[in-house]
Amino acid sequence: MKNGLPVALIVALAASLPLTVSAQTQPATAPDYTLSANLHLVSSYRFRGIDQTNGNPALQGGVDLTTERGYYAGAWGSNVNWLADAGGGEISNSLEMDVYGGYRRQLGDFGYDAGLLAYYYPGTYPAGFNKPHTAEVYLAGSWKMLSLKYSHALTDIFGAPDSKGAGYLDAGATMDLGGGYALKFHAGYQLVPESLANARSKSDCSYDDWSLGVTKEFVGLAVGLTYLDTNAKGGAGQCYLNAFNKNLGRQTLVLSVGKTF
Repeated sequence: MKNGLPVALIVALAASLPLTVSAQTQPATAPDYTLSANLHLVSSYRFRGIDQTNGNPALQGGVDLTTERGYYAGAWGSNVNWLADAGGGEISNSLEMDVYGGYRRQLGDFGYDAGLLAYYYPGTYPAGFNKPHTAEVYLAGSWKMLSLKYSHALTDIFGAPDSKGAGYLDAGATMDLGGGYALKFHAGYQLVPESLANARSKSDCSYDDWSLGVTKEFVGLAVGLTYLDTNAKGGAGQCYLNAFNKNLGRQTLVLSVGKTF
């Protein structure tokens, strides 16, 4: 090979070629987290059975970051008007913003979840008004289609004076009906502690709520119809009567349409 490459150089190039190709084709390391977003339109926003929009529709959405190790964080928001309705023109709030984080794992049919959730209501409030911003810790467990969750208030709950330590117990079940349909049942109990300073007994603002709904995946959207009711006290002078003399815990049907990205 008078005019060719030296044999030693050819051997060296051949030996290095597989390594070069391997380095170029090696797949990138997959991230150890997932990021998702959701957007929903509901005919009425009910939180723990209580009306937040006076029966009007709400646009809601959020983002979630979840790691493979089980840690997660997220933010969620919705339009509301229960504070502005009660404020007689002195409160400008029209938005609820939630921020949360925690840790959850699934062990076979069992799961558990613990975290912190902060509710924030941006706006202006009159002097001396007990602002509704609320912080809760929660602990939840699940087994197959059943779930149980307890939330404990670290602050006054949603502006109720002297209500720190309020708790909410939430039990639920989800049954797969096939064909993309699911049946969902919920029952909850909101405890608002008594306040001697505000002449409030434990039964004045505490209540039960329950719901039964069905969801269906349809053309890439999650469509749901839910019946909700409570025994919240919404009579004259009671906790859950709004400025329009409507019981905020009255029974209703809620239609929802949403998508997760």
